[in-house]
Amino acid sequence: MGQQIRLEVVTPSGAKVNEDVDIVNAPGYGGDFGVLANHAPFLSTIKIGTLTYENGNKRESLMVSGGFCEVSNNKITFLVESAEVGSEIDVERAMRAKERAEKRLAQAAQHEDDLNRTRAEIALQRALARLKVANMR
Repeated sequence: MGQQIRLEVVTPSGAKVNEDVDIVNAPGYGGDFGVLANHAPFLSTIKIGTLTYENGNKRESLMVSGGFCEVSNNKITFLVESAEVGSEIDVERAMRAKERAEKRLAQAAQHEDDLNRTRAEIALQRALARLKVANMR
């Protein structure tokens, strides 16, 4: 095992992850990125998607929805709106949310309603990310 980096994932309701890991992969607005130990300092915005990290042979995934990431002093910190591990995700509820968002998207397109279309797109992204992480279990 080589050097590790400290991973912290924090939501408004508290810390979700706080451990040393080998690698972190995250969904940035500029594209997905990976971080290893001793990475150069940087900041990034985080979009809705899947954050994965590995520690030895163990690979974990979280659904994250929006926020920021800072890499500094061999530590990567995510401040995100929400983070859910696959075992916490209610797949049936996520499927219903996906279906509702798809219906709202279709309705917004018919009425040229940009605000509701944007809201439905975000809800659909969240539902799809939840389903992806839930299926990684």
